[in-house]
Amino acid sequence: MTGSAAAAPVARPRRAAHGRGRLGPVGLGLLGIAALVAAVVAGVAAGTVAVAPGDTLAILLHRVFGIGAVTWSPATEAIVMDLRLPRVLTALTVGVGLSVAGVTFQGLLRNPLADPYVLGTASGAALGAAIAVILPVRTAILEFGLLNVLAFVGALVAVFVVYRLSRVGSGPTTSLLLTGYAVGSLLAAGLAMAMYLSGAGLRQIFSYLLGGFDASSWGRLAGALPLVAIAAVLIGLRARSLNGLLLGEDAATHLGVDVRRERAVLLGLASLATAAAVAVSGLVGFVGLVAPHIVRLVVGPNARLVLPLSALLGATFMVAADLLARLLGDIPVGVVTAIIGAPFFLGLLRSTARGYEL
Repeated sequence: MTGSAAAAPVARPRRAAHGRGRLGPVGLGLLGIAALVAAVVAGVAAGTVAVAPGDTLAILLHRVFGIGAVTWSPATEAIVMDLRLPRVLTALTVGVGLSVAGVTFQGLLRNPLADPYVLGTASGAALGAAIAVILPVRTAILEFGLLNVLAFVGALVAVFVVYRLSRVGSGPTTSLLLTGYAVGSLLAAGLAMAMYLSGAGLRQIFSYLLGGFDASSWGRLAGALPLVAIAAVLIGLRARSLNGLLLGEDAATHLGVDVRRERAVLLGLASLATAAAVAVSGLVGFVGLVAPHIVRLVVGPNARLVLPLSALLGATFMVAADLLARLLGDIPVGVVTAIIGAPFFLGLLRSTARGYEL
């Protein structure tokens, strides 16, 4: 793994040019937007109490733009605006954050199997959440409880520690991967101890580990959305630097990229997006791995295309996964993404061995 990570750029799929010839980037973008809109409408309309898609659109148009007359009951409007829409938009936000972070980490580490949690983010967030459960403190700020706050802080602290420790030792990329593995293992041990000491709070910790959007609200969305949006936009503006880093440090330097600075900035932005996502959703796996690879197989490795298309696909995938989780009886959304993502991951391992230049 270390040899692959340090040696060559991420992923030049053999079928990329074939996919690009069928449908251009603009067409793919429009298709992605249409799929996302359809997923959002379906996510708001479907549930224990079904709301017709027409009524859903009418309520949204009326509340957002003041268009149309009220032909629905107050209860229906409350279901759409207060319960389902914040949940769906939170899922959308988390999907964007994890997908963009996945693209960034894969480019930074030049490893197609990297995901947003590769540098200990998940372990740090999980340990922070477990500590919040154990502490005899129950407080909330702007609808964010101690669990959400400590999960966010734990994720960022884990990445900071990994980055600081990895500045010594072997090559930077290899050192990041190895340090992330070591720190993640240490944090996982701390999580296990926290779970052992949690007593009645064990169920709450497991709920966080499996991920979900049951506690979504407008307040929590307002806390996570700006962080994810800012990180995603700034990463997108650095797509040229990310493309340069895909070619290796020497090539990036020749292209005028300040490797050390850009690596630190991109790492910080991707970690911020990941931390904001896991703070409101718990640990949802495979989204940051699946979405970038599907896009890369179609359009190739150009970050200018992969970043926005991955954001669209990741958002659609997350909204659809949450809808499926609700329809299956409110099971954890992380279970759904794992059931879908694990087979894809296994297929990716096979195609990596045969179809990627690493």
